[in-house]
Amino acid sequence: MGSAITKAILLILSADRELLNILGTTARVSLTSSLIALLIGVPIGILLGSSRFPGKGVITVINRTLMGMPPVVCGLLFYLLFSGVGPFRGLKLLFTVPIMIIAQVALITPIVIGNMETYVAGIAGPFRETCQGLGFGIGKRLRLMLNECAYSIFFVYLLAFARAIAEVGAVSMVGGAIAWKTNVMTTAIMQYTNMGSFTLGIALGIILMSISLIVNITISLMQRRFSQ
Repeated sequence: MGSAITKAILLILSADRELLNILGTTARVSLTSSLIALLIGVPIGILLGSSRFPGKGVITVINRTLMGMPPVVCGLLFYLLFSGVGPFRGLKLLFTVPIMIIAQVALITPIVIGNMETYVAGIAGPFRETCQGLGFGIGKRLRLMLNECAYSIFFVYLLAFARAIAEVGAVSMVGGAIAWKTNVMTTAIMQYTNMGSFTLGIALGIILMSISLIVNITISLMQRRFSQ
């Protein structure tokens, strides 16, 4: 075990080409999907948290249900949509990086919406009263709300990124874990461990855990900042 870990560390330090390719694909998928999810989810979350309209309760329940959607179910859905018998088969996106990004956006966006809705709902009442008293218009209110939510938006993005980089079920089904093409850290760890290539699997595991540790430390520090 100690020898395998030593070899894994040496593999990381040697900047192995295959390792770098997997890290690059992981970064592309995770960063892009979490950013798109943020751009879609933040406005919807703010709207749900700050507004009152018919059907809001139903939308909130649906979103909370989607927050717990199993990744394999999401992967199955997109596999069926883009496979040879699906309605979007002509796009030929199956087993490519773009379909992996799309699947992750579908998984992450409800998480962004839910967290933003919860935060905004807690400040919406006093914020609304203040804006009404000062006579601010819609544009001014939106800018002030975005400014008020700046820390929360960054916090939510970290959550979305952490969810994206650790996801395996959906990206494995729609991406196929193809070497040098659609292999990300999570799928590569499973693949190479099953093949008996523990050195690369451990190296990827070390990197993934290090990234998760950094993200979680940052989230903890931000939570402490919010509580103050």
